[in-house]
Amino acid sequence: MIIIGLTGNIGCGKSSLSTIFIQEGIDIVDADIVARQIFEDKELLNQVFDIFGSTIKNEDNTLNRKALANIVFNDDKELVKLNNLTHPAIRKKILNEIENLRIQNKKVVILDAALLIESDYLNHIDKLVLVKCDEKVQIERIKNRDNCTEEEAISRIKSQMSQSEKEKYADYIIDNTGTFDELKEKASILINYIKENWSE
Repeated sequence: MIIIGLTGNIGCGKSSLSTIFIQEGIDIVDADIVARQIFEDKELLNQVFDIFGSTIKNEDNTLNRKALANIVFNDDKELVKLNNLTHPAIRKKILNEIENLRIQNKKVVILDAALLIESDYLNHIDKLVLVKCDEKVQIERIKNRDNCTEEEAISRIKSQMSQSEKEKYADYIIDNTGTFDELKEKASILINYIKENWSE
């Protein structure tokens, strides 16, 4: 089984590419979904509340993700605190899901993770695909998607490793500055490339 890492900074279209892969029948382990699922663990959720306070708690005692994001995206120290708490649980669940797919004799599995490089998953994957785009387009997409200001969008971009730094680790790069239809064409080319060059 080949494990392909898929990464890209906020607003670059990594999730759109992941959706195309799913439509093509390729198995995805999505770190964002796993990161939400870990908060079903009440013990972990209470630890997050203890550290970040009641402002991130909804009335029904669930996590207010937007409130938490506003804290950690604007303070590197707070982001480190959150990551130290959540990353071990996320890693364990991700590796379990990959192992389950291996047992099912899957040929290709994609690990979709925005912080794949930063969170040290490179030694768990065989190849890395990077989705990138023009920064102006990136800012507009974040503003439209998250209903935030340009300053907030830029703050979120700056909280991540730069696109140029991530390119150094990539085996394959897709530029998603254009339309979704253009991305679909590029995805089709990539899928053929994977079958011809990376599959067993």
